Amino acid sequence: MSQKDTDAPWTKNNGQSSFGYKNHISIDVEYGFIRRYEVTDASVHDCQVLGALLDEQNQGEEVWADSAYRSESIEWILQIQFLSHIHERAYGNHPLSAKHKEDNRERSQVRVKVEHVFGHWVNEMGGKLMGSIGKESVKATIGVKNLVYNFKRYGFWENKNPKAMG
Repeated sequence: MSQKDTDAPWTKNNGQSSFGYKNHISIDVEYGFIRRYEVTDASVHDCQVLGALLDEQNQGEEVWADSAYRSESIEWILQIQFLSHIHERAYGNHPLSAKHKEDNRERSQVRVKVEHVFGHWVNEMGGKLMGSIGKESVKATIGVKNLVYNFKRYGFWENKNPKAMG
């Protein structure tokens, strides 16, 4: 008998249907540890959780994110305390300028560190599929996977330079 997860409604993004949850993360500037995370159902837009991910104690005053986190209200809020490096995006009949494309290429070199976390999940930790049902259960499962990722990251740095982490 299968069970239905009623906490995660179906949603459509760019014509593609999805069901489930998202793991939004903020990583450490220097070492790549996951510092904060927020779990939402797939229908929640990324820009709605950016505030929960911001961490004034993380090194730097810059925010690096993909274009899904861009909105006028987010940019206004970030100007108060952070320097935004959120990717630019094209709208309708307004393609990106050459300058914006170049800016996005430069931003991608920093932002790719976040994508490494999800790549590690897929390649080293059994993928992104959860066997849990219900938001709280999925959030706990994702929290454990994020913690395991941080332990693995610590092991990487410990092996690379034992004196720096001690």
